[in-house]
Amino acid sequence: MKDSVIIVSGGMDSTTLLYDRRDEIALAISFDYGSNHNAREIAYAEMHCKRLGIEHITIPLDFMHKYFRSSLLEGADAIPEGHYADENMKSTVVPFRNGIMLAVAAGVAESRNLTKLLIANHGGDHTIYPDCRPEFISAMDSATNAGTYVGVRVVAPYTNITKGDIARIGKKLGIDYAETWSCYKGGEKHCGKCGTCVERKEALAYAGIEDTTEYEG
Repeated sequence: MKDSVIIVSGGMDSTTLLYDRRDEIALAISFDYGSNHNAREIAYAEMHCKRLGIEHITIPLDFMHKYFRSSLLEGADAIPEGHYADENMKSTVVPFRNGIMLAVAAGVAESRNLTKLLIANHGGDHTIYPDCRPEFISAMDSATNAGTYVGVRVVAPYTNITKGDIARIGKKLGIDYAETWSCYKGGEKHCGKCGTCVERKEALAYAGIEDTTEYEG
């Protein structure tokens, strides 16, 4: 039964969830909030949804770029290099990003009489991103369920597993991760040095997947 809305960025995690739960998904939503890499990611999200025959829409969140503070919104030069879990990666946090996206998606879900919201946060996000942690997901699930007539539930199946585990799921599903985007700098190629690029490399290696990503240099 297609009763779900998925938040899909075009990155590794949400693309995996898209394929993993494709038989349940009625609508895929991407959000354009003005990040360095939005355009690169969303193009992949659109491509995968078209391939799977899933309706895809992009909702602009222009106010976030205007009013929120994050290196992810300030240009490629502002993105720190290093490991994803390093303290300096906190600068890439877009405040309450997942909360805003889930709230908007819940409204769309109720408008279409859909009862589930799929989001692909994972265990590796917990250190840096408060709105990826289990307690946050649980709180948002309670809020969307209480705040909608249809009782929208937040479903986050990857909350307690790693990106490497997600890549293993994708390997079984036959996903070509070269058709996803991770780099926070949003250039023509992945930089290979920012936290998301490093994490991408580690996840693919963990899953035993050949990394065919085009990196700079």
